[in-house]
Amino acid sequence: MSATLDKAAAENFPVAPAFLPRAWRDGLTAVYGYARLVDDIGDGDLAPGGHDAVLLGLEPEAVDDPLAMLDAFETDLLRVFGSADGPPRHPLLLALQPVVRDHGLTPEPFLGLIEANRQDQRVTRYETYADLAAYCELSANPVGRLVLSLTGTSTPERIRLSDSVCTALQIVEHVQDVAEDLGRDRIYLPAEDMRRFHVSEADLAAPSAGASVRSLTAFEAERARALLDEGVPLVGSVHGRLRLLLAGFVGGGRAALRAVTAAGFDVLPGPPKPTKSGLLREVAAVLRTAPRKG
Repeated sequence: MSATLDKAAAENFPVAPAFLPRAWRDGLTAVYGYARLVDDIGDGDLAPGGHDAVLLGLEPEAVDDPLAMLDAFETDLLRVFGSADGPPRHPLLLALQPVVRDHGLTPEPFLGLIEANRQDQRVTRYETYADLAAYCELSANPVGRLVLSLTGTSTPERIRLSDSVCTALQIVEHVQDVAEDLGRDRIYLPAEDMRRFHVSEADLAAPSAGASVRSLTAFEAERARALLDEGVPLVGSVHGRLRLLLAGFVGGGRAALRAVTAAGFDVLPGPPKPTKSGLLREVAAVLRTAPRKG
């Protein structure tokens, strides 16, 4: 459990910073742990030995079967929401249960994250940007919706803006992680865009990016930047410490894009990462420019 939560430090944005109220921090940490564990199941990144499989009622060998693990995990998730056969078996889900109860959370966002990881087992290429956006609706947008629910600030307009930010952050990760994703036989860059910029799968497997790959990366980065800009009013629609948290999400995405730009859009040697000072500058810029409402 601690190994899963330790991965928070590697994110482009703060997951549950210390300036938040304790109840929010606990809730965000529980939700992050859930999302991280689902991703680890889907990516085959669970700790060796099969302990997670056993916790979910499976044989240790099932740890190497992502679809079986995701099915068992979904069954355990339903225990969080009061299924008849007892409390959750996995400690991360057990920790999630009081958060769900205290904040009145619904199963849908959690189920979406599981379905996104099922899709990762079946779909390894995306033909169009619309296809990719539909995947982000499952893989990223539920997290932003959960943040709004945890903080009691969910409205239809905020959900729309949050979806823009979360889809942008997912695209940023796809841009940063091209080489890592290809190592798992996944490409999240839309095939229509690859054809437009004359990029082949072999080009993505090179040790460094040629001009066509760099142009494609710049195009996808600009798409993410436009989505982040579209979501900036979300920051201005809230107050206090939540405003700072949401500025951290947007600023984190912008700082990551700045790192990609500084690398000359060559992401193939490894994911360009923002510096802490770069992140702080971007957060400050978001706070200065986000239009205040209400």
